[in-house]
Amino acid sequence: MKSSKNEAGHRFDPEEMDRLAFETRAIHAGAEHNTTSALTPPIFQTSTFRLANAAAGAAFVKSTAPAEFYTRWGNPTTKQFETAMMSLEGSEAALAFSSGMGAISALFFSCLSAGEHVLIGRSIYSAVSEIANNFLPRYGIKASFANASRIEEMEKAVRKNTRLIYVESPTNPTLELCDLRAIAALGKSKGVVTAIDSTFATPVNQNPIAMGFDVVVHAATKSIGGHSDVTAGVICGTADLVGRAWYHLKLLGASLSPFESWLLIRGLKTLAVRVREQNQNALALARFLEARPEIDRVFYPGLESHPHHALAKRQMRGFGGMVSFELKGGLKAGVRFVESLKIIQLAVSLGGVESIIQHPASMTHGTLGKEEIQKAGISPGLLRFSVGLENVEDLKHDIEQGLAPI
Repeated sequence: MKSSKNEAGHRFDPEEMDRLAFETRAIHAGAEHNTTSALTPPIFQTSTFRLANAAAGAAFVKSTAPAEFYTRWGNPTTKQFETAMMSLEGSEAALAFSSGMGAISALFFSCLSAGEHVLIGRSIYSAVSEIANNFLPRYGIKASFANASRIEEMEKAVRKNTRLIYVESPTNPTLELCDLRAIAALGKSKGVVTAIDSTFATPVNQNPIAMGFDVVVHAATKSIGGHSDVTAGVICGTADLVGRAWYHLKLLGASLSPFESWLLIRGLKTLAVRVREQNQNALALARFLEARPEIDRVFYPGLESHPHHALAKRQMRGFGGMVSFELKGGLKAGVRFVESLKIIQLAVSLGGVESIIQHPASMTHGTLGKEEIQKAGISPGLLRFSVGLENVEDLKHDIEQGLAPI
């Protein structure tokens, strides 16, 4: 991060910023892009920027991701958010998009060409499966899936033409983990780019780049925004890869608006305190659910019963705000349960201050075929619970009254 001085005279030395704690960087990183004296950064709500002369315009056209030329290419408010994300994930560069899928699509098409192959973790967000199965083949790109939690299976699935390994950890919605250091080492040994969707973990709970990954993707709509009022995505990675992704962003147009960027900057300021509170609430509720006779199984990396609990303790600082569980009685019991809840809302998405619950097999993953849903470990009765910031005792009581009719 470049050292800069704003009108109020504050100076941010890059080495000093790097030494600051996560919470401090979440509030102050990227402030050099606020060239005013305003404590809260302004929204540069403009589609274009005045140029000093024709030569400046020619220079901007040849540049990568300029902050002040045309907002489809970049914007100072967006740059502030991107610089903050670089700091929190420890990457060389970052690039914001108008949605998480915009970010993932740009990543895929900037890493892959006709005749090449992408290896994807078996348990993955359904829209990624749709891209792999329905879009990539149209451009001559092969995709295959393997169990990312079994490194030997991933290693066998790498081909000579593999150019990208893409995983989630924890996965959506079964909360499986993969060994991040092992996946990163596999990619380096094969000369393959490694990328992870770390949305469920957030930068508070894990930093995959520090463990060897090339790229981290977030659906910033979720915990980074944190208030269910913005749709966005972000890629954090090497300058070269982010530059290639920006080329796709510039041409395909999944640019983030300045207002959404401003909302994300606001969200980052409370990210650490929100996520840590959600970590605590989720662990308490996972233990509460595990003790209930109506519950068949609980999926949460913080539970000793989770098959990847030891791995979670090694590579995560917290276990996240997502809990999945299966009710006895399957789908019918699940429908009755979610429709009886009062505080916990029935909705898709996650990571907001309010608690949300949904049924993956019919909602977020409903576009997948029955066989693919089974391969992903999603049972008909599985419920995905995004734990919010409500009082944990109130949430327990809501669950209890929701279970009463079953």
